[in-house]
Amino acid sequence: MTSSQGPDPAALNRVANAALTRVADGMTLGLGTGRAAEAFIERLGERVRRGMRVRGVATSKRSEELARRVQIDCVGLDEIDGIDVAFDGADEVTPDLALTKGLGGALLRERVVAYEAERFIILVTPEKLVPKLGMRTAIPIEIVPFAAGSAMRHLRALGGEPQVRKKPDGFPFVTDNMNWIVDTRFSPIDDPGKLHDEARKIPGVVDTGLFVRMADLVLVGGDEGVEEFK
Repeated sequence: MTSSQGPDPAALNRVANAALTRVADGMTLGLGTGRAAEAFIERLGERVRRGMRVRGVATSKRSEELARRVQIDCVGLDEIDGIDVAFDGADEVTPDLALTKGLGGALLRERVVAYEAERFIILVTPEKLVPKLGMRTAIPIEIVPFAAGSAMRHLRALGGEPQVRKKPDGFPFVTDNMNWIVDTRFSPIDDPGKLHDEARKIPGVVDTGLFVRMADLVLVGGDEGVEEFK
């Protein structure tokens, strides 16, 4: 179940605990951003405090701060040769495991960490499941601030309705990479891979929140248990 405050905390705990069964002592893990990822980090911290040894590569400053607070050893990409498993959330998931990511503003770092991982496991609750991407949320697109006007014009030419993400004070939201996010509405997307490629060709576009053919497993935490989609 969900509410106006977001996913059911019990469902988040269920999916986080299911993710923990994929973790072994000595692993290097990608630590995602968002509510489901944070639930996983908190449960992982409990294991670490009981003696499990793992290292984490966080996808955002927020997630790194949480991981350190629960005593998970955090390292940078320059300190490792690879990542065993990356655990992250998603804003939309289709039946063929295409994803929308980036409502938390960490999409670029999330893609880098996922690319380095041998396995990429997504943790969601049922409201994130959609027939096509773009049905539930706008697509976050990270851009260089200098190119905002130009990039938004070209995104409109692709059929999008872009809007610079703003903070409560009215100023643009700034990512950990010092870029902006343009949340872009599209009609339900028939070919997210093609749209990602077309958007990435626009000068000033750093990355999009369209993650296609990347997820190895999606864990969906519901009211009574956890479903797996591969």
